Amino acid sequence: MTRPETQTGPEPSTPLPADSHDLIRVHGARENNLKDISVEIPKRRLTAFTGVSGSGKSSLVFNTIAAESQRLINETYSAFLQGFMQTLARPDVDLLDGLTTAIIVDQERMGANPRSTVGTATDANAMLRILYSRLGQPHIGSAQAFSFNVASISGAGAVTIQRGESTTKERRSFSITGGMCARCEGMGSVTDFDLTALYDADKSLNEGALTIPGYSMDGWYGRIYRGCGFFDPDKPISKYTKRELHDLLHKGPTKVKIEGINLTYEGLIPKIQKSMLTKDVDAMQPHIRAFVERAVTFTTCPDCDGTRLNATARSSLIRGKSIADVCAMQITDAAEWVRQLDDPSVRPLVTGLQHLFDSFAEIGLGYLSLDRPAGTLSGGEAQRTKMIRHLGSSLTDVTYVFDEPSIGLHPHDIQRMNGLLLQLRDKGNTVLVVEHKPEMISVADHVVDLGPGAGAAGGTVCFEGTVEDLRRSGTITGHHLDDRASLKESVREPSGVLEVREANLHNLRDVDVDIPLGVLTVVTGVAGSGKSSLIHGSVAGRDGVIAIDQAGIRGSRRSNPATYTGLLDPIRKAFAKANGVKPALFSANSEGACPACNGAGVIYTDLALMAGVATTCEECEGRRFQAAVLKYRFGGRNISEVLAMPVDEAADFFARGEARTPAAHTILDRLADVGLGYLSLGQPLTTLSGGERQRLKLATHMGGKGDVYVLDEPTTGLHLADVQQLLALLDRLVDSGKSVIVIEHHQAVMAHADWIIDLGPGAGHDGGRVVFEGRPADLVASRSTLTGTHLSDYVGA
Repeated sequence: MTRPETQTGPEPSTPLPADSHDLIRVHGARENNLKDISVEIPKRRLTAFTGVSGSGKSSLVFNTIAAESQRLINETYSAFLQGFMQTLARPDVDLLDGLTTAIIVDQERMGANPRSTVGTATDANAMLRILYSRLGQPHIGSAQAFSFNVASISGAGAVTIQRGESTTKERRSFSITGGMCARCEGMGSVTDFDLTALYDADKSLNEGALTIPGYSMDGWYGRIYRGCGFFDPDKPISKYTKRELHDLLHKGPTKVKIEGINLTYEGLIPKIQKSMLTKDVDAMQPHIRAFVERAVTFTTCPDCDGTRLNATARSSLIRGKSIADVCAMQITDAAEWVRQLDDPSVRPLVTGLQHLFDSFAEIGLGYLSLDRPAGTLSGGEAQRTKMIRHLGSSLTDVTYVFDEPSIGLHPHDIQRMNGLLLQLRDKGNTVLVVEHKPEMISVADHVVDLGPGAGAAGGTVCFEGTVEDLRRSGTITGHHLDDRASLKESVREPSGVLEVREANLHNLRDVDVDIPLGVLTVVTGVAGSGKSSLIHGSVAGRDGVIAIDQAGIRGSRRSNPATYTGLLDPIRKAFAKANGVKPALFSANSEGACPACNGAGVIYTDLALMAGVATTCEECEGRRFQAAVLKYRFGGRNISEVLAMPVDEAADFFARGEARTPAAHTILDRLADVGLGYLSLGQPLTTLSGGERQRLKLATHMGGKGDVYVLDEPTTGLHLADVQQLLALLDRLVDSGKSVIVIEHHQAVMAHADWIIDLGPGAGHDGGRVVFEGRPADLVASRSTLTGTHLSDYVGA
């Protein structure tokens, strides 16, 4: 019997089939405003997606490529696990081929949970807790003894034990040593209530004494307080006995029976603490937030001095530092402290902490501290914090998806971010970046430019190729890629000053500065230098100051530009007056809603473990209103047709003729001013891009009664071409008599300023000082700061 010949693999020079899968292919993408587009994206390269705000970049990258990758990964889990996960619908696309695992690093703020800090979000706290449980002196317990989320508990009692035929009772005790401060429950701050904001003492409950949002006597809360029997609901609160007032305000959870139903009664203060104060202030509805700010004052906990940890946890030291001391340090200082630890028993842990802290410094966040609440990070800081866990990852052939990683970065910091993106690419990963800054686009291997316009005028691929080819392409991005703003020939003279004295919030060092009024002032400096601390801490809360920050717009798929800006109110009233009916009929969230889809326009079918399906409502054909309501017309249009109009068309419609409505026209003019003329009035907020949401917020606040506008990085999400429109808007605001203060890194905005305040020279404790204040031309001429050097290079001086 002859032995078979041994089979050998192909010659080394022969390419394997696996080597041909070097592209991500997208065919027939139609998410949001994408118009059946097809693109091929090279793998293991850095690809930048460009185009004006609203052109479809996020729809292609996040809602199509990344969304399908995540959906396919989720399908590999068991049906049991998928039941606990968010079900993702398949993107509206014909074919997606060559996908790899996608890791999304977006601009979403980190959790609004007030217990979340930079340390807990990055696992630094977990590693420090283990370190202290091993090396801390005196030794106080396991890692949970250093956790501000674990309370100390002890108890004792009899337990029944079955041994064979006999049953015995034994006394057992247990204790859990946690690090939580008992007084503030690990929050770092305690609350004090202004009772006059909770109730009107001269009224009884039945007369509507309670002034807390949602606590009317007609609702369940009112019925519980009226029927609990602990006090007389017809007696004015000022006449309550001490016991009755205690029961109203402080009584703990108590079972009561009201109208034959078993319910739990709880005093007003513990009820408010559980229902309102466990949420981050920014996550609250506006009327709830206004109540909390009026009724509750937050002060640093006197027992733990804001560290969130009890005295026992703070008593255990390593090299003279408690875990609270290390968490309060600037991370670059904490890194130096960790390097001094040399104990073989925890060497792998120390190495991990060193790498983590060095990653913070490498990514430009070394100025943060681990005890910084995660909800206070800006969008750019949150995005870079999420990046940290990927820098040392051993994974390769992964698709990293970034949403404007240049946000919040000074030109000095952008070079470092470019290096990090190239580092991820060079490890064999595919890096997809949605970006507007020329400095970041310039390092891309491949560029996909979408447009040519925004909204319905976008959604097509205008260009694919290299950066050099983009410059010669003739597209809007190509035209503006080498744009460089020039300094203004003359600047405005201030009409007065806004004084800031001894500002010392966060890293500010008793800053004294005069901010000129009646001009465009730009506050700049490297990330972490103290810009936001200065302006939001010392200027934003003053009378007559309207502050527009980076916080995201909160709205459901029922919200749209018309509802968010208040535009729908004058439109509903105009329709109602013209037809002699109630305004509520012209709301898809009220009486006029289609009964089949409840005014959503689509019917959502839950398919359990499979992704849900949304189908257009057959009753109203997606128009959201009852047929009877659509018979009412105003200016020859029904309410559905009006909501389908773009802003520019609607502005003309409400400006003249029988449809003339000045209140609606004013709001529409503001939307057009900020460059949102292409948006449909009824377009769901959930489909808007980041830049569109920022400008929508700006348009809403432009109608406010204030003399000073504070804008926090208004160029976020704006294309190079859109920045010119923003500068024209800022000029109009100043020329109308307003004062505009802009926190900004974009050199075009700096060059256009009348006055610049530059903070620095570095970040964290290396910053917090005013290093320059004066005219942009003087900053460029002196080149005395990092900002001056980069601005000088930008304007070609």
